[in-house]
Amino acid sequence: MEQFMEPLLGGGLIGLSATILWLGSGKTAGISGIIGGMFQVQRSQMLHRVLFFMGLVLGGVICTQIEPQWIYVSVERSMPVLIAAGLLVGIGTRVGSGCTSGHGVCGISKFSTRSIVATMAFMFSGFVVATWMAGGIA
Repeated sequence: MEQFMEPLLGGGLIGLSATILWLGSGKTAGISGIIGGMFQVQRSQMLHRVLFFMGLVLGGVICTQIEPQWIYVSVERSMPVLIAAGLLVGIGTRVGSGCTSGHGVCGISKFSTRSIVATMAFMFSGFVVATWMAGGIA
């Protein structure tokens, strides 16, 4: 039971933060859109984007100070593979008009057909690629 509590708590906090942002400002908590918007010139939209991003970073820093094993990640891929993966994720968020947080957390909760289809597409793709990388697809 203990193994389910941390993911449950984390998911609840993600949902709560997305709800607070949406109810407080009408903005969707899509990470790619929030961070991408930080590089645009609209000063009126900058404060919530910077604060949200700082919350992500500071939350990770605080968690590593409290319980370092919560954030530990073991990477067994080469740097070129990681760079290619990052670029593909970035391209996917642009082509799909959003990321897992925007579509998966916020869009589905708003019953957006586009977000439901997008989430199904990237989840299916993730399953296929993860299975292939683990050697399950010849």
